[in-house]
Amino acid sequence: MIHPSKAALYRDFFNHRPTEEIARAILGKQLVYHSPQGIMSGYIVETEAYLGERDSTAHAYQGRRTPANEALYGPPGTIYIFTLRGYMMLNVITQNPNTPQGILIRAAEPDCGREIMERNRGITGFGLTSGPGRLTQAFGILDKSLNLKPMGTAPLFIELEGGREPEHIVASPRIGVSRRGNSTYDPYRFFVGGNPYVSGMKKRDMNLKTYGWRNI
Repeated sequence: MIHPSKAALYRDFFNHRPTEEIARAILGKQLVYHSPQGIMSGYIVETEAYLGERDSTAHAYQGRRTPANEALYGPPGTIYIFTLRGYMMLNVITQNPNTPQGILIRAAEPDCGREIMERNRGITGFGLTSGPGRLTQAFGILDKSLNLKPMGTAPLFIELEGGREPEHIVASPRIGVSRRGNSTYDPYRFFVGGNPYVSGMKKRDMNLKTYGWRNI
């Protein structure tokens, strides 16, 4: 497990390559939270890339900068949390400071602390963490206290070493984004093909043998 103090890993991993590429690269990496309830983790199975000023669906479109989206302008590895329909949306910033691009972590396959997640959500099964609001609720992230914190030192971080390798990564348009501008249907949503924890995955498309991972 990555020690949370290794901030340089985030600079090296996230920086110097396109955000869309990073959104694919973190599929199969573990999202880990040393929470007040205990340690929880899950393999990331679904992400969405947002490309800043030129992305009409992004919070920083055309250079918009407010106290609410200030995290977008931080260094790679900065946590950005915003509220949507009463749920916390968990994002990680990917580029150099003042380049407001990031990735929404939409879903994860539970690993450690599943019992805690089930208590937090009051359910079991594939719907436990299959969507960005469900994921944060399962992890007990119910406010913005982690916003602006660097994953290199925060109790919430992505374990960049190790993880699982997807058999197939699917790209599709993002879900529920703004219809303004020309970025609405860009294929910047990425997910592990066949994984049952991907949001909206139909039962007929689920791979219940390997969950979409190689060498399982």
